[in-house]
Amino acid sequence: MTAFRSAISSRTASGKPVLRAVTAATFAALAMASVHAADEPRPNPVKEAVGKAAGALRADADMKAVLDAHAGLKPKPIEKLSAEEARKQPSVADAVNALLKKQGRSTDPTMLVPGVTSNDIQIDGAAGKLPARVFTPSGAGPFPVVVYFHGGGWVIADKQVYDAGARGIAKEANAVVVSVDYRQAPENKFPAAWDDALASYKWAIANAASIKGDPKKLALAGESAGGNLAVATAIAARDAGLQAPLHVLSVYPVAQTSLNTASELENAAAKPLNRAMVKWFVDHLVRTPDDLKDTRLQLIDAKLQGLPPVTIINATIDPLRSDGEKLEDALKAAQVPVERKLYTGVTHEFFGTAAVVTKAKEAQAYAGQRLKGAFGQ
Repeated sequence: MTAFRSAISSRTASGKPVLRAVTAATFAALAMASVHAADEPRPNPVKEAVGKAAGALRADADMKAVLDAHAGLKPKPIEKLSAEEARKQPSVADAVNALLKKQGRSTDPTMLVPGVTSNDIQIDGAAGKLPARVFTPSGAGPFPVVVYFHGGGWVIADKQVYDAGARGIAKEANAVVVSVDYRQAPENKFPAAWDDALASYKWAIANAASIKGDPKKLALAGESAGGNLAVATAIAARDAGLQAPLHVLSVYPVAQTSLNTASELENAAAKPLNRAMVKWFVDHLVRTPDDLKDTRLQLIDAKLQGLPPVTIINATIDPLRSDGEKLEDALKAAQVPVERKLYTGVTHEFFGTAAVVTKAKEAQAYAGQRLKGAFGQ
């Protein structure tokens, strides 16, 4: 702990990052302490201090500004809350809006991403109607269609929280994006979200033309938990003999269920996602421990042969970074075309922060380029 304090002090004195001064062993020891603290009745101050310090040392300046804005909204640690309470906590999207206001800029999404309109509709899920938001680029169409699944650990968040990521994809890929509010745990345990994701894809196949879409040009996309759903839905579509998506975009996906990967340990106290939160999400999701072996969650053990090309986007400051690495390896072993891009100096949830974070804008442009290539544009 003394070495860690010294590293922080040297940064303060010099104004330069000193991540190299903080050894991996130090981070691992502090990280493990923070995970054990997850069972304590109150937030652990050591965990909070480590998370803030680690982010300050490693995050790019614009990413750190978002983290600081989020901290300023005083979110409670969701691993200490009920699902209902956690859904009310300020999100990274709220932090972006707070930062935009501080900068004297508009928070209107149509100003931030010009040329894309949106409207909310209902689509067919596996057990009834689901809310969805359709993002449409300007022009006559028909446009390719991307079915998009938001993040939030299958427990929290919705299409509003992830509006910026989906809207950015619509702009950069020049495609209609259908962002789906699938059913969430713990009210709807595994595999309800996966069933809704497949039903959403079936809806898009049948209804693309009604939303200015080209039913011959479909893709799947998602962030975090939604990144898992995008890949799992491509597998389910293959197994059901459905029209195959032309591409799968998977942004920092959940691809396996171990909490002991290199990035889980390294980023155990990171912000805005940490190891204790990942465990909290999974505990709310699964019915029994056997669900953790299901290949819809344990994607790296699924039969991946015959899937369309996949793009994976990862962030360095993210417990899920290793998931992306492992998924890339599994796809390559299955001879699936895959390209993974790792963005340094940014955290989990960075993809939707393009209004204020340069690398998020770059990542959205990269995602759009990959999708356009799949669509033949």
